[in-house]
Amino acid sequence: MRIAVAGGTGTVGKPVVEVVRERGHEAVVLARSTGVDLRTGAGLDLAGVDAVIDVTSLVTRSAAEATEFFEQVTANLHRAEQAAGVRHHVLLGIVGSDEVPYGYYTGKMAQERAVERGPVPWTLLRATQFHEFAGQPQGGVRVGPLTLVPAMRVNPVAAREVAEHLVDLAIGEPRGRVRDLGGPEELELDDMIRRYAATTGRGVRVLRFPLPGKAGRAFRRGALVAGSTADRGKQTFEQWLKTGV
Repeated sequence: MRIAVAGGTGTVGKPVVEVVRERGHEAVVLARSTGVDLRTGAGLDLAGVDAVIDVTSLVTRSAAEATEFFEQVTANLHRAEQAAGVRHHVLLGIVGSDEVPYGYYTGKMAQERAVERGPVPWTLLRATQFHEFAGQPQGGVRVGPLTLVPAMRVNPVAAREVAEHLVDLAIGEPRGRVRDLGGPEELELDDMIRRYAATTGRGVRVLRFPLPGKAGRAFRRGALVAGSTADRGKQTFEQWLKTGV
């Protein structure tokens, strides 16, 4: 099969491309570094592609910016997919995004709706935060020497395991929304960031704070934690830290 990976140079995009190739399929990387601007559609050609895996992302806390980005990218992918006769659109979503009316999560829900209403048969896999989230800018806010981290229950999963699930889905038939994928344990985000900082030698002082409003309450009650019916990854956060991140 020929599988295109939208966002194929990102945190989960890279392992998706690796898994596609390991399993004997051809990977087409859709990213600015390969001459494709998914936001404008420039350079986007899906000729000969059987399935598209969309793992695009951007760093923002703005709901408007996230919504505009994901709707534009989805519209451009759909146009290219229709023109090329692509039979399967696979989307990576976020567990609990429908319960957190906040910034990036609002954009991801707009993306899901665009895919569900779109002209190409689809599959949606929602996954929990990746282990790498502990080291990413959206995990906290720097204020002088402090990193402010919202009180948040998380259920981190290995990006590689998410990639394997996405490729399994892409080579099959469209299935709509499938079971969520979560990690093997539940943690607090501030603890993850402290442990990540200690492992990588970063001098980070972490201060946990309760984010106000509905979103903050959703974070604290575990809206981003996968439910009892979800599939589970195997690699723990501690095991991931020991891989030499």
